[in-house]
This record gives sequence, C-alpha cells and structure tokens, in this order.
Amino acid sequence: MIALALFFLGGVFLGQVLAGRVPDATGRELTEYLRSYVTLEAAVTPQAAVSALVLYFRYPLLAVLMGFASIGVALLPAVTAAFGFFLSFSVSCFTAAFGGEGVLLALAVFGLRCAVTLPCYFLLAVPAWRNAAALALASFGGGRRTAPVVYGQPWWSRVAVCAGILLAGVCLELFCSPWLLRLALDRILV
Repeated sequence: MIALALFFLGGVFLGQVLAGRVPDATGRELTEYLRSYVTLEAAVTPQAAVSALVLYFRYPLLAVLMGFASIGVALLPAVTAAFGFFLSFSVSCFTAAFGGEGVLLALAVFGLRCAVTLPCYFLLAVPAWRNAAALALASFGGGRRTAPVVYGQPWWSRVAVCAGILLAGVCLELFCSPWLLRLALDRILV
C-alpha cells in the first residue's frame, strides 16, 4: 500500500510541476469552456453517462485487470503514478486559472469523483499488485515451486463492492455534479 501511495504522490508532484508550465491563455480558454458548459442544458444524456462510467471505472478496472497478469507488477505503479499525475495536473490548472477560488471549482468538478474512485482504486490495486507479483514470481521463479495465485471469494467480493460503489458514484456524478459546478461557477464567474 505504501509503495503504491508513493507512486501516486510522485505523480501528484509531477502534475503540479508541469501544470506550472501551462500558458496563461489556458485560463481564458478554461473560463470560456466553463461558461458555455453552464449555459447548456444539464440533462443526463447517454454520452454523459458513458463519459462518467469511463471516468469512474478506468483506473479501478485497470487495477483489476493488472492483477491477472505478471506484467501488472511493473504496470500498476505506472498506472498509479498516471492517476496521481492527471488528477494533480487538472486541479493545478484550475487553481492556476482561477487562483484561490480555483480550489472551490476543482472541488466541485473533481471532489465527488475522487472521494469515490481513490479509495476504490487502492482497495483494488493493492491486492492486484500482490497477485501480479505472485504471478511474476511463478513465471520467473527459475523452476521453484510457488503457491498458485487464488482469486477467491474475498477478491471477487471486493471487486463487486467497489463496482457497486463506483456505479453509485456515477449516478451521483450525473445528477449532482452539474448542480455543484453551477454553484461554484456562480460564485467565481459572477
């Protein structure tokens, strides 16, 4: 858990560093994009639902899939660092564009998603990394006998519970996030 958390924090740090190199014109573009978003109808469309599903399930699903392959022992840290990087870069761009109020805006856009996806990701990634390491040891163990990797009831229960939590998060995202974003934008862009 600690090793994956360190990779995540490394990605967060790198995202903050690179967000400092974003040109100032990006702030104006982001403002215009958000203003046009607010003027659109806040109805739930199939495209919005698919987009929310992808946003919520991409990293946890990658973690689960990497638990079935020995290469996951190397790729899971990279995926974890990428998760931290893209989250940090996005939040840093909001704060760079809007100053201190960008934190409120970033919280409205990313807060709910992060509150749901981060715990689910780590709940799935830690045992997946352990499984991937066991598979790598069995593959590259030099002929030594190792215990087989078992994906038992606790593994599948964890996957099912996290999938349910992620689906609930998608529903909340679709119905609550536009409202939260509108509140934050009314406060910031007025």
